[in-house]
Amino acid sequence: MSEAPVLEVSGLVKHFPVARGVLRRKLVGVVRAVEDVSFEIKRGETLALVGESGCGKSTTGRLVLRLMNPTSGSIRFKGEEIAGFDRDAMRRMRRHLQIIFQDPYASLNPRMTVGDILSEPLNVHEIGDAASRAARVRELLGVVGLQAEHAARYPHQFSGGQRQRIGIARALAANPDLIVCDEPVSALDVSIQAQIVNLLQNLQQRFGLSYLFIAHDLAVVKHISDRVAVMYLGKLVEVADKRTIYARPLHPYTQALMAAIPKTDPNLRTKRVMLQGDVPNPFNPPTGCRFHTRCPHAQARCSVEEPTLREAASGHRVACHFFETLPPPVIVARSGPPKGKFAERLAAFEAAKQKNAAPIVIARDPSPPKGAAKA
Repeated sequence: MSEAPVLEVSGLVKHFPVARGVLRRKLVGVVRAVEDVSFEIKRGETLALVGESGCGKSTTGRLVLRLMNPTSGSIRFKGEEIAGFDRDAMRRMRRHLQIIFQDPYASLNPRMTVGDILSEPLNVHEIGDAASRAARVRELLGVVGLQAEHAARYPHQFSGGQRQRIGIARALAANPDLIVCDEPVSALDVSIQAQIVNLLQNLQQRFGLSYLFIAHDLAVVKHISDRVAVMYLGKLVEVADKRTIYARPLHPYTQALMAAIPKTDPNLRTKRVMLQGDVPNPFNPPTGCRFHTRCPHAQARCSVEEPTLREAASGHRVACHFFETLPPPVIVARSGPPKGKFAERLAAFEAAKQKNAAPIVIARDPSPPKGAAKA
């Protein structure tokens, strides 16, 4: 992993205007989808962007790719400012910036064969001739674990996991440097999720790719990410490397997210952080800290003063006024065998297991069968 960042985002803002009226449209406000977001991604690194649905994760990914125009802010790709690029300049840049969409069923054109889908980026960016493009399609299919003959098939002839592999191959077609993975495994079965995540990691090591991995499944994020950025209502609230943020989250919202992860050890449990209320409306976000309406540790200062991302340690930034004094999440280890309802269910499971494992004995009738010859 090199030190020079592939992507640098600084002060990124995206507001969606809201107008009302039929004959005379009147601007009544804006939806503050993304507000002052800053991060960087190095070559060969995976930055995971996590948070609740509607917090602005996917919007941030589309802003980075310039699929949406930012309201303000800086987007530097390999040292070059692309936030102000016009359409032609951005078209030439797109071969280096690709995306893997969430839904493998909606992201592929049903009227195009797989070969046409994979060769389209090569045609758009005028890469190679017809023979080299056909060879590239066969190579891409092999890279993602498909067969060369699959190029003649249509998307409806594949499963969800295979379709997502085709989407990954399409993102790799033009040899990009950065790929935005917009929840690439959330629509897949758990067993298929593991295969796709392992494939993404292998491709990253093979081609030196950088990922902006957008997700809400923290178990998947823990497996694939190098650093994690937690987003709430359009703003980053905590950024740190994976080990630090999973071992000791400092922001109350991050603590609540981590406490909700199921534990595989039945003798360990984390004291749940119960958040009150619902996520506020981004059309009218709360003043001060946006999380103070749901924070169990909120004080008077939180409702009037907006916190900034501050250094808690090297590479660990937190947007909270009082993170130094907040208690860490409590992990309780049960002593002895499990008790309560879990113990009852475990005992019932073991009894059923022993019953099913017992050999089946078929009683035989001692009398000879009818028609048998007498001795």
